Amino acid sequence: MIIGKVTGTVVTTISHSHYKNRRLLVVQPLVTEGDPIEEDFIALDNTHAGIGDTVLVNREGGGARQVMNNPDACVISVIVGIIDSVTLG
Repeated sequence: MIIGKVTGTVVTTISHSHYKNRRLLVVQPLVTEGDPIEEDFIALDNTHAGIGDTVLVNREGGGARQVMNNPDACVISVIVGIIDSVTLG
């Protein structure tokens, strides 16, 4: 699981059937100061997140397929929650 910020959407004219009625969102991983910056990635939205939202993302294929309740889904990253606040201490 990682925490990230939604920075955009992906629009496709043709998509895999497992993505039907789900949006693809661009997520920028959030890191603490001093940690290496990670590249943005695409995640399947399972929560109705929007641009600017801080989200919790499952980036493991098996877990993502369980969230979708589809053991054959071709997905690696799925947004599983919208985060209201984060406190580092």
